[in-house]
Amino acid sequence: MAQKPAAQPGKSGTAAGMRDAMKKATTEMLVLFLLRQKNMYVYEMIQEAARLTEGVLTFNTLYLAIYRLQEREFIREAEKCIAENRTRVYFAITEKGQAYLQELIGEYTAATRAIDGLLARDGKLYTEEEGHV
Repeated sequence: MAQKPAAQPGKSGTAAGMRDAMKKATTEMLVLFLLRQKNMYVYEMIQEAARLTEGVLTFNTLYLAIYRLQEREFIREAEKCIAENRTRVYFAITEKGQAYLQELIGEYTAATRAIDGLLARDGKLYTEEEGHV
């Protein structure tokens, strides 16, 4: 009989794991949403996401999402500024990015509405007879 591999330590099977998975799934949408508000540089987006979500959504980096969004022409470099010996690259959402953002928001809204609706029916889904297996 084959043995199950030892479980890897991590967040899988924890509430923190779910939060991380949701954050990963919504990162592009959040970046596009922030850039729809105003042009920003990456660190500013990280700070604003944390501030606007009261610390619920914190990111160590957004560069992979930025590169994917740039590659697909959903965002573009808007300007480069040099201040305090730092080069800041500001990004802007494109028209193509605006359309993609609307699609993402639609999918997100449909999924969260369905989940919220299901969770609201806790204890009310089945009659007593149906609940027995």
